[in-house]
Amino acid sequence: MAAVPRASLGMFRRALATETGAGGHGGHQGGARTWKILSFTVALPGVGVCMLNAWLKMQHHSHETPAFTPYPHLCVRTKPFPWGDGNHSLFHNPHTNALPTGYEGPRH
Repeated sequence: MAAVPRASLGMFRRALATETGAGGHGGHQGGARTWKILSFTVALPGVGVCMLNAWLKMQHHSHETPAFTPYPHLCVRTKPFPWGDGNHSLFHNPHTNALPTGYEGPRH
């Protein structure tokens, strides 16, 4: 398992050594190769770690909604919505969006 990071580190060092040359006057040759190596050794494992973090947080997420508190600034309705009964927003989700009177129906 430790051989994979050592191999990628070796590729990264060789890419930097060939790019800079002996005196640091290497120019811009090998830039695409360096970014390709960085993409595979840094970006892809970073995306994998972020996916793992999101999945682990989803496993520990509580599905209970907090108690409804009718804050007056959140329940302002100057005129009804032009669709449906006028009280539900266009992308209303009864599981997450509360109406001015509270959440709808029984909670799962």
